[in-house]
Amino acid sequence: MNGAHRPPSNCPVCGHSLALTRLGCESCGTEISGAFRACEFCALSDEERELLRVFLSSRGNTKDLARHLKVSYPTARMRFDALLGRLGLDRDSSAPSREEVLRQLASGEIDVDEAARRLGT
Repeated sequence: MNGAHRPPSNCPVCGHSLALTRLGCESCGTEISGAFRACEFCALSDEERELLRVFLSSRGNTKDLARHLKVSYPTARMRFDALLGRLGLDRDSSAPSREEVLRQLASGEIDVDEAARRLGT
């Protein structure tokens, strides 16, 4: 399938998700229709899939990810967090971010023990 285009994931008319309903064999021309579950990673951009591939190959080491991307650790983490959000795997938005907890600690709003508890350490 060299040079093949990626299918759209949303309807160009109304914007809702498209359903995968037909599969075809390029070799013999067989076609199968029905209701199929789409791959959750197929809607990712090439850049997002590369980010995921590098993260997995580095066994989840964000420092290695940053080194591969040639960006700072916070930038690599931000990009990975954005990827998790695209996949619907982001943290509970009601939980304070690490940066927010550190800001509260620095300003004296909370003590070290409370910061550790909120960060889950």
